[in-house]
Amino acid sequence: MRLKSVTAIFLALCCFFVTPFALAEEEPAPASETITETLINDAGEASMIQARNGGGIPALTMTVNPDGSEDYSVTLQILALMTALGFLPAIVILMTSFTRIVVVMAILRQAMGLQQTPSNQVIIGIAMFLTFFIMSPVIDRMNVAAVQPYLNEEITAREAFDRVQVPLREFMLQQTRVKDLETFVNMSGSQVTEAEEVPMTVLIPAFITSELKTAFQIGFMLFLPFLIIDLVVASVLMAMGMMMLSPMIVSLPFKLMLFVLVDGWNLILSTLAGSFG
Repeated sequence: MRLKSVTAIFLALCCFFVTPFALAEEEPAPASETITETLINDAGEASMIQARNGGGIPALTMTVNPDGSEDYSVTLQILALMTALGFLPAIVILMTSFTRIVVVMAILRQAMGLQQTPSNQVIIGIAMFLTFFIMSPVIDRMNVAAVQPYLNEEITAREAFDRVQVPLREFMLQQTRVKDLETFVNMSGSQVTEAEEVPMTVLIPAFITSELKTAFQIGFMLFLPFLIIDLVVASVLMAMGMMMLSPMIVSLPFKLMLFVLVDGWNLILSTLAGSFG
């Protein structure tokens, strides 16, 4: 009897604990899940209706004009402008007179034996403002031909982009050697008969190569007088038996005196500016 009683109690407890779980499995899903599914279905139907009606993100739209041209939304134009600004340092350094000036200034500092005088910030500042001075006619032409008409809504953005290349292209062609231009034209496989037909992707590396060559030529001419002073000082010290004394320390005052007497800064900066004439 006791065994039967224990078995009955065990079965009763099992039924007591198992029954709620069984009922829970048969119950419908919670109201929150039903509401969520309904919202998802409504959102999907709404997006399908919007896509069916030709809708999209209003800020990123493109309008086709009757003449076949395309106009982009202001947001897309701002996005393109901010992307172009990321390439502005490379444009300023490699497509203007900046490269030649900064290389010549660095060679001059090395020739004088000055390690950190003038500092890199001073050299870059001088090169930057001298670049603005040299490029001001080109910038004015770009402003008159492309920027102002575009701001006055007289031309489209694409036409302004085509117009702004013309003054810069003419400047780079004037400073590019024919040999360098022919080298990159042959490497690119372009079929051009005149220099004006060379694409910008070919003209830019040819211009950079020519600028580096010109900068090294100017630097070589600047290096010679300081090299002569070093040789003279080293020979005098050797003849006097002062082999332990560094010739660079002795020659540095003579280099500075020579540079100041010939008004070196005025001569070098004016020569650099005139070399782009």
